Parts: sequence; structure tokens; C-alpha cells
Amino acid sequence: MMTLRPDLAINLVTLGPSIDFGSAAKLCAAYGIRHVGVTKEQVGAVGVAEAARILRGEGLSVTAYARLPAFPATRGGAWQTAIDEALGMIEAARSIGATGIIATGGRVGGDNKDLGRARLYFAEGLQALLQPVRQAGLQILLEPLHPMYAADRGLFFTLRQALEFCRSFRADIGVIVDAYHLWWDPNLADDIGRAAGLIRGYHVSDWRLPTRTLLTDRAMMGDGCIDLPRIRRLVQDAGYAGPHEVEIFSEHDWWKRPPVEILKTCIERFSTAC
Repeated sequence: MMTLRPDLAINLVTLGPSIDFGSAAKLCAAYGIRHVGVTKEQVGAVGVAEAARILRGEGLSVTAYARLPAFPATRGGAWQTAIDEALGMIEAARSIGATGIIATGGRVGGDNKDLGRARLYFAEGLQALLQPVRQAGLQILLEPLHPMYAADRGLFFTLRQALEFCRSFRADIGVIVDAYHLWWDPNLADDIGRAAGLIRGYHVSDWRLPTRTLLTDRAMMGDGCIDLPRIRRLVQDAGYAGPHEVEIFSEHDWWKRPPVEILKTCIERFSTAC
């Protein structure tokens, strides 16, 4: 018999691309899930108003909305396009009742191969968004990623880097601790302790051996090499008491299975392996 822990949240991406937004929300609610994470792509597929209606109708709260765009090096049209996209995300996040918007930093590449400089552009972009974010009652949530995403998705790769940025920025920015991205970090235990008061989310999945693709080959909890119970204890000892969100990208395995099987396995493994 499955035991549903009340701190379980499901990022709807975990259920795979074969299920639409409304059906995914309904399935989660039917199994007693009360918290979900969503992406701008998922919301965009049905529209903000419809997504908000579905989530409210199923009684689901939104942990966070992913993710802010990258901010380019130039102050031309590309910069304004990124700002406009971010402002649209802020309004969408407010409409669906999200607690915050996830930011990872975005792409370096192209003409800009300097991570340090890219972080400065990122800081400028966030500065332009602080007032709209506050007015919407939201918070920016900085998520450090695994170093394998340094070329195209992230600018912060350890929790320490994210914390130093948050504190130097002198604004109310929280952090997401994602076990998949941070399990390898030799300073993780100390830095989770240093993050007390700033942790706004905790994501779980497992590291598959071998990993076949960089982005979409995460393992179900208990099928990989991450000591998830240890990280959970560290996060809780640091004072985090919010939802623990299962976030699994798995094009070669779990996304080929029925969404109900995925969800049932998430509930079981969350109780036994996390």
C-alpha cells in the first residue's frame, strides 16, 4: 500500500509529454498531491487563464514557475525581448499562484564565453525585474545547476556560488536545492547549513549510471547513486519545511511509461528512498 507523505510535490514535467496539462493536474489531485511545479512551456500550451483555472479547480498550489530567460550581453533588441519575456512570466506566475520564479542564469556561448561577465549581465537583468517581482508578491529563486550545464543553461554550479550571489545582490532572492545538481559537491553539507533562511525549494530525483543524455536521463529515486535521505536531513536541519518536489526528465525510460505508473512509483519511492 502506498503511503503519501504530505510534503511530496510533483513537477508536472515528471509525468512526461504524453499527458496534457489538465490531465496531469487532475491525476495528481486524484492521488492526493497538493503541490505541483510547472514550466512556462506547460502553461503556454493551454494559456495562463486556463492553467490558473485548472490548478484552482484541482486545489493545487504551485511551488515555483520555471524559468527566467537568459539576459544577453547587448542592450539592444535581444535585451528588451528577454525583459519582456520575463515580465510576462512574472504576470503568469502571479496568475497561477506560484510562490516564485526559478532562475538559472541561462546561456553563455556565442560571442560571450566569460562566465563572470555573464553573471554581471544576469544581475543587471534581475535588477530590472525586482520591483515587478515584489509588486506581484513573488520571489526570484536561484537554482544552481550541475556543471555539465555550464555551456548552455546555468551560471551557478555550487550552492556556495548561488549563496554568494544572493548575498552580494542585496535583494530578497531565495535558492533552490536540487539533489540531482548538487549531490556531488564536497562542500554541500556546510553550504546547506549556510543557506538557512534562504532555501525556498528542494528538488529530488536520482543520478542514473550511465547517464545517456545530459538533460533528460534522470533516474527515479532509489535507482541511482545519490544519498537522498542524507540531503533531506541536511535541508530540514537548515530549517526548510516546504514541499519536496520530484522533478524527473526521463525520455529513455519513465516518459515511455503510463503517467499513472510514474506517479504511483514517485509516491512509493518518496516514502522509501527519500
